[in-house]
Amino acid sequence: MIRSNYQHELEELHFEIIKMGSLIEKAIEDSVTAFKNNDLALCAEIIKRDKKVDELEKTIESKCIWLIAREQPIATDLREITTALKMITDMERIGDNAADIAELTMRIAERNAFSGSEHISQMAGLVISMVNDAVSAYVNANLDTARQMDLRDDEVDDLFNVIKNELIAVFKKDEENMDNAIDYLQIAKYLERIADHAVNIAEWVEYSISGVHRRDKHIKHPE
Repeated sequence: MIRSNYQHELEELHFEIIKMGSLIEKAIEDSVTAFKNNDLALCAEIIKRDKKVDELEKTIESKCIWLIAREQPIATDLREITTALKMITDMERIGDNAADIAELTMRIAERNAFSGSEHISQMAGLVISMVNDAVSAYVNANLDTARQMDLRDDEVDDLFNVIKNELIAVFKKDEENMDNAIDYLQIAKYLERIADHAVNIAEWVEYSISGVHRRDKHIKHPE
């Protein structure tokens, strides 16, 4: 009976992480939509919803600590709980970055914004797919998906460098649009950070499944 209750707690933990994953997926998707459409009402909604992500992070963190302290989990369960604690940190930061993009979009809308960089939309689409796949890798315990994230992160980094160079050119020739160019560059930087967080999530999914973290492969973790 005790073990049955413990398994139920682990299942609840799993579903709460899935819920948090769904919230951050919607946050980043909506922030990009708001940016493309200059949708200020959606921006305000994204910022408001970020509190739910923060609250869920605290709930999951408390549950993880409670499980470790009270249940003394076996090695495989401890690995799952450790993964949860690490993942929710990156998930919460993705939510924050999505809200940051919404705030910058609102600021840009107050000015006569120029077109920015066409590569931002391309970068945003790639970042959204990375976040979705990182969450999916956790939900489905898909090791292959988790391991493919690095190559896509390289694409995001390359696009960021292209955008940065485009906007630096704006700085040099168009002082009137300098503030907008800086904000566009900051949006690209937030997208780059979100991609990094997606990679982190994928790495912890890989650890949860395999027992080996790619940054620490010389250590064999117990089964």
